[in-house]
Amino acid sequence: MYNRLCNRLCCLLLVFALAACAPAQSTVLPYIDLSVRTPLPQAAPGDIAHLRVGVAAILSPQGTVESYSELTAYLAEKLGRPVDLIQRRTYAELNDMVEASQVELAFICTNAYVVGNEQFGMELLVAPEINGESIYYSQLIVPTSSTAQSMADLRGKVFAFTDPMSFTGRIYAVYMLQQMGETPEHFFQRTFYTYSHDRAIDAVADGVADGAAVDSLVLDYALQRNPELATRIRIIHQSEAFGIPPVVVPATLPVRQKVYLRDLLLAMHEDDVGKVVLRNLGIDRFVEIENTAYDGVREIVHATGIGE
Repeated sequence: MYNRLCNRLCCLLLVFALAACAPAQSTVLPYIDLSVRTPLPQAAPGDIAHLRVGVAAILSPQGTVESYSELTAYLAEKLGRPVDLIQRRTYAELNDMVEASQVELAFICTNAYVVGNEQFGMELLVAPEINGESIYYSQLIVPTSSTAQSMADLRGKVFAFTDPMSFTGRIYAVYMLQQMGETPEHFFQRTFYTYSHDRAIDAVADGVADGAAVDSLVLDYALQRNPELATRIRIIHQSEAFGIPPVVVPATLPVRQKVYLRDLLLAMHEDDVGKVVLRNLGIDRFVEIENTAYDGVREIVHATGIGE
């Protein structure tokens, strides 16, 4: 009995050994013709990275969407990816987003650039050129019914600032007062913030404010769109020329992406659709600009001590 079991066990082991040593069946591999080009499947919308474009509250939210929607659509078409327009109530909030790389491209004010460049390395990309120049001014406006001829005549009046960080809408006006040995708190009866230049213009035109300092580019744009506005406000002071509000990128943005965005914006005026978009924004073209173009802004910002 024992011998019979041993014989059966040996037979089974021999069968397994022979099976293991037997040659494996050949696997037929599919033929691939490398001359045939098959397009890759399209990525699902959720898989495509969005380009996030931040716009400072130079215009009111409604004005910003109306003005920049064509630009974002143009960029989306050229880039082949969705473009999101992002707004924040204050210039400081948008600067925080640039610092945190939460936007890849931003249209900001001059002082926001000066502060961002000094504090976290915000980088210039391009700047608008308007009427052959890349400059703008701070303009002091009053209602047409006002008898004021200068800042000195606004003592004891209500004054509208645009944003705490705005160069043309606040810092330059504070600088003018400092040159007079005054401060806004003691010179004006009251001040308030509108958080956009178009709202500051409306505040003066509607008699809510006795005066305001505004971006000359925004005022020109407002007057072109609504010529009747010229009957309700007038300019009593214009500053020297300063470097125009630039287009910037975070320092962390990959170089390849910076170059691509820069070249795309620089070539817009050579494209038929791009020309229309630029014209509707009141821009001739985008150009490269040097950091030194903002030295005049830096001098006044440092002189006032605002934002340091």
